[in-house]
Amino acid sequence: MSAAVEYAPGPANQVEVHKDGEWWTLIVTRELRHPPELVWEALIDPEQLREWAPFEVEGDLGTEGATVKLTWVGTGAVTDAAVKRADPPRVLEFQNLRWELEPLDGGTRLTLWHSIPRNYVAWGAAGWQISLDVLERRLAGARIGRIAGGAAMQSEGWRRLVVEYAEQFGVQPPIWGAKKS
Repeated sequence: MSAAVEYAPGPANQVEVHKDGEWWTLIVTRELRHPPELVWEALIDPEQLREWAPFEVEGDLGTEGATVKLTWVGTGAVTDAAVKRADPPRVLEFQNLRWELEPLDGGTRLTLWHSIPRNYVAWGAAGWQISLDVLERRLAGARIGRIAGGAAMQSEGWRRLVVEYAEQFGVQPPIWGAKKS
């Protein structure tokens, strides 16, 4: 049995939401036992991102002003994303994502802000909780492989988190596989 099969996310208590119109902001904070420099590399290195992030990147996320190709796992859609801010190892901002890294007792407090359509906040919250669990294990040397896109959505843990976050945020999550009329 692989580590990914054995993985189960904890309760839906790791994401906050700032509500504003049709686009809401997810705020995810994690305290990691690894120094900011190590966490920074996991945020900007395309090879490391492929192991944990729900997106893939072609280009240099570590250079402010650069334009990268960003593909969210499972969508196949490639978009150009400008790196708005790259201040190693403290702040990284591109597309609708902002990461802040703060030194904390030999480790790092990692905070992510992700602006997302209101209808998808429960999906996003569940996805980020799982992705950051995978990142945390990867940094500790206990790789379990990326759990994102369709693979995440088919897991019992993701579905449970979506229901829990939807209740917390007061939203109705979209129905997976529903046809648009």
